Amino acid sequence: MKTTHLVLSALLFAASAPASAQGWSPQKNVEIVVGSAPGGSNDKTARQVERILTGERLLNTTMTVSNRPGGGGTIAFTYVNQRAGDPHTLLIGTTALLSNHILGLSKLSYTDFTPIASLFNDYIVFAVNADSPIRTGKDLMDRLKKDPKSVATGFATTLGSHNHIAAGLLLKEVGGNPRDLKAVAFKGSAEAITALLGGHIDLVTTAAGNTSIHVASGKMRVVGVAAPARFGGLLANVPTWKEQGVNLVFGGWRAIMAPKGLSPAQVAFWEGVLRKATQAPEWRADLEKNFWSEDFVTGAQFRKDLDKDYADMKAVLVDLGLAKE
Repeated sequence: MKTTHLVLSALLFAASAPASAQGWSPQKNVEIVVGSAPGGSNDKTARQVERILTGERLLNTTMTVSNRPGGGGTIAFTYVNQRAGDPHTLLIGTTALLSNHILGLSKLSYTDFTPIASLFNDYIVFAVNADSPIRTGKDLMDRLKKDPKSVATGFATTLGSHNHIAAGLLLKEVGGNPRDLKAVAFKGSAEAITALLGGHIDLVTTAAGNTSIHVASGKMRVVGVAAPARFGGLLANVPTWKEQGVNLVFGGWRAIMAPKGLSPAQVAFWEGVLRKATQAPEWRADLEKNFWSEDFVTGAQFRKDLDKDYADMKAVLVDLGLAKE
């Protein structure tokens, strides 16, 4: 009897040891929330994270992508914020978390969430319809100088978004007033591009990856990229704005955020699996495919970066006349 008891205790200990060593892990479906419509960069990010986490078996549960567009991301931010302490709800965090708060569009800011990891930077490109009389970056600058209102500029997801800021910065660089920009906000970049291809607007500022399929088909032309260096692939021949005499390097990061109130073990789990996901060959291939610049950061450094980005973005929005001191 005593021997049986010892053997049984050893078996129970062995069974429980891995669970203890592994710490917390999801116990039900994980929802990853996107604050824009399907088809844009935010949606692509969420779906790639879902594919790799499930495909590489980094999760023992299912994961679903939930699109909650509207309010420049505010609807999604509110939804996630209301799930305090729930480690089964994640958010694709973007610069809208900062700009919406600065602009007074939302009471929520990045401090109302648990920052998990910054994934990459997504530099902005300026694209026109292939039939547009705007053939080059110089053509665009000349037209903006002459009459900013003649260039209807579409972007996601709201006035004051990083895509809007990029267009305003270009106008400012050529000597214009950013407030004179004819800005048209869409729920997602896919909608903005559809409007461009349909001839309803003249210019789109968006992530490079959103344009590649249309550039390849000959329906769209990119006239300038706000990246520190040229992209490769289909956009290899497109000069940066710096090459065209304009000091414009600007983009937006993509990150994974969670509601407030997660335990250290829950945060550590998500940091760990996301780090593994970004090392997967499929993720590396997607970085190249979508023209994303790797920038995986977690912990205290990520929070420090968010503090700096908030201050920098506020200064830009004030300078552009979109926010108050």
